[in-house]
Amino acid sequence: MKIFLTLLILGQILMAATIEYIETKSLKIPVIFEYDNRLPLVTMQFTFTNSGSITDTTKSGLAKMSAKVMNEGTKKLGSSAFAEALESKAIHISSSTGTETFVIEVGSLKENFDDALVYFETLLKDPNLTDKALDKVKNTTIGSLSRKENDFDYIAGNELKSILFKGSVLANSSSGTIESVKSIELNDVKNFIKTNLVREKLIVVLGGDIDLKTAKVKIAKIISSLNKGKKTEVKNYTVTKTPKESILKKETQQAYVYFGSPYNMKSGDEDYYKARVATFILGTGGFGSRLMEEIRVKRGLAYSAYARVSITKSSSYMTGYLQTKLESMDEAKKTVKEVVAKFVKSGVTKEELEQTKKFLLGSEPLRVETMSQRLNRTFMEFYKGQDLGHSKAELKKIEKLKLKDLNAFIKEHKEILEMSFAIVTK
Repeated sequence: MKIFLTLLILGQILMAATIEYIETKSLKIPVIFEYDNRLPLVTMQFTFTNSGSITDTTKSGLAKMSAKVMNEGTKKLGSSAFAEALESKAIHISSSTGTETFVIEVGSLKENFDDALVYFETLLKDPNLTDKALDKVKNTTIGSLSRKENDFDYIAGNELKSILFKGSVLANSSSGTIESVKSIELNDVKNFIKTNLVREKLIVVLGGDIDLKTAKVKIAKIISSLNKGKKTEVKNYTVTKTPKESILKKETQQAYVYFGSPYNMKSGDEDYYKARVATFILGTGGFGSRLMEEIRVKRGLAYSAYARVSITKSSSYMTGYLQTKLESMDEAKKTVKEVVAKFVKSGVTKEELEQTKKFLLGSEPLRVETMSQRLNRTFMEFYKGQDLGHSKAELKKIEKLKLKDLNAFIKEHKEILEMSFAIVTK
């Protein structure tokens, strides 16, 4: 009650994120919105689905390159003048990509949001699609990729994905290679933007100290200027079922051991909360997790060891990694296999389950303390086709999860034993 009264006195009342719609040109565009007036700020994202690196089927790195070109301002103003114009009004506009999405984010003070929308619309209508802008982006990207030739975590991680998803777009680095980046031409970027930055793929995320009704009218005008385009479904890629091992020799003082395996679960699966608990105990939970206890605490083979599960529309798999001494590489790899095998065969203990429940339930406020976190959570629920508030319902399921049900779930997922390894060593 004291907290509520304090917030009320300060005028800092916020709402949970909701889903609204903007109707424009016979389309209903989803708008994920949260009102929050604790600070006079507004943030907005135009998120285009099935438009990330998963679309790089011809030239790897194209999605990221396109995002970087969109960060080069407008053709009329150029990169520097556009950046200066934004800075003069404390406006932030940036583009980025994930595996499945292309995101353009706009942020500003409440009083400057109308100006931010003007600059944003100008960028969408007149991006700096010039050879000069592309060459600049290509040069910086090639420089970055050249430096990563000695980043052995990056190398091992990419090698693992090339094994797990051999022959598919997910086998490639989202940043591309030096050769693929060099091959990207201006028309490639133009076609990418024309195909992907369209109304049919759009989800709007909006939050802050702003009136939704007024904002929807202004945003609808910007949406109307986009091409309608075509909505496409995300293609799902399965992990190779035959375990493989790749050893890369480099001038290194450590062995970088990356491992991965299939995980038979689809995005939005009702049993995901069990996978979340199981993986936390196996390797996501840091100290106290099975991998950390066996590999670092008991045997001193590595400073850290982790495992996590990635379940998206495009793929579902388990990965993990550790660094160890060159002479300990084989023992570390053997230990990983033993720990995972014992985990699948015998499951977890009641104490492990209870400790995990306490952590996941107790740390929940930290995962929703910012507006950005809450908006992202609601976006993911909507994107996965789940009901609003699914994350809260999931926590209740975790709280009620019984040991026998969790262990039965773990034993069902024997596919994680089919581990592939990508290792960088001397």
